[in-house]
Amino acid sequence: MMQNVILKKSNKQINGTVHLTGSKSECNRALVIEALSNGKVKVENVSDAADAVLLAGILRSAVGSEQLATAHDPSTIDHGPQTVDIGPAGTAMRFLTAYFAIQDNEVILTGSQRMKERPIGILVDALIELGAHIDYEEKEGYPPIKLKGSFGQLTSKISIKGNISSQYITALLLIAARLPFGLELHIEGELTSRPYVEMTLAMLETAGIQHQWKDNVIAITNQEFTTTSLHVEPDWSAASYWYAIAALADQAELFLTGLTPYSLQGDSVITEIMANFGITSQFKDGGVQLTKEHKPFSHKVFDLKECPDLAQTIIVVCAALGHEAAFTGLETLKIKETDRILALQTELAKMGVKLIENNEVYQLDCSEKFIPERMFINTYHDHRMAMAFAPLALIIPQLEFENGPVVDKSYPAFWTDLAKLGFEVQEVEG
Repeated sequence: MMQNVILKKSNKQINGTVHLTGSKSECNRALVIEALSNGKVKVENVSDAADAVLLAGILRSAVGSEQLATAHDPSTIDHGPQTVDIGPAGTAMRFLTAYFAIQDNEVILTGSQRMKERPIGILVDALIELGAHIDYEEKEGYPPIKLKGSFGQLTSKISIKGNISSQYITALLLIAARLPFGLELHIEGELTSRPYVEMTLAMLETAGIQHQWKDNVIAITNQEFTTTSLHVEPDWSAASYWYAIAALADQAELFLTGLTPYSLQGDSVITEIMANFGITSQFKDGGVQLTKEHKPFSHKVFDLKECPDLAQTIIVVCAALGHEAAFTGLETLKIKETDRILALQTELAKMGVKLIENNEVYQLDCSEKFIPERMFINTYHDHRMAMAFAPLALIIPQLEFENGPVVDKSYPAFWTDLAKLGFEVQEVEG
């Protein structure tokens, strides 16, 4: 039976040091680059997030199989389709779709039931246009998919909408240098989550892959990777939950190790966002010191287009403090691990708060907000739902989280780190 977690905090003071795992976003990109580099690129500080561990295992197994086939008589190798199950790992689904599309082996790529409900058609269409051979095994436009190898490039120019998941764009950019004719990617309309695309290009550049980005066109020629190491930074997305805890505390002095002001991760903008809630960030001694200062709240509209993974964290903090802020840039939240908009609306209603949508602007209504003695949090198989709501333990006497291990997807030590900083963490039968 799945373990639930009961979370309590006897006071509203937070003091201590947190050692964060490597960034899942950076690590997933680095692992694909490593696999494509023919041994030239090595990844350092691999994240212990479940998604990253899974992706590393799949890619290293795939690379090992390629090397085995090259070293032996090809007629002795089993060329039947291999089934790769990525479970709930959405990033892995997108990146592996592009990776396996240009390999010679035949692969069936599948995942959890929720993964089968998350669209993949835009990426598959782009890859087929480039020359990939891909079929849907069940529902058109959704996993599972069969990638049949024998890639032969048909064109180097493709277009993709900018307001869809940036992971589609990243998946194409990661394989671009391995395409015989390279890639000229035309982005239609405004680009959502631009920092994630910039992260991808910066990591490729570290590995020797040059690009040109002019207006709405990103071009990468066929070129070789250079021998190098990619060091994965600590995870700013994970850091955001500690910023939220500091924001809800009466007094906070927190040190997060390894973080720097010069990050590839778009979620490092949490330093600026949380300044609105009185949290100062001082970079020193190989990390960042968070301090809570009491100040009036003035920021009323948050545009989260470039950092959608921070949305749940910031919305919950505003709800807890009774700030009736508005939010934009949340379009991609409905196709994440769960429909995160609906999940937020459902869980916030348990404390009388409404999140109201009006033409892609979301407004908090805290007029009927109350603080319950106990609150049960459904997590919807979404790691960020659990971690975004955990800071509420500073204002609600007892929280119970469905499926505590859901945090393993990106931050396996989350509950342990909370316990180290004075939270009471109890596992119970779900």
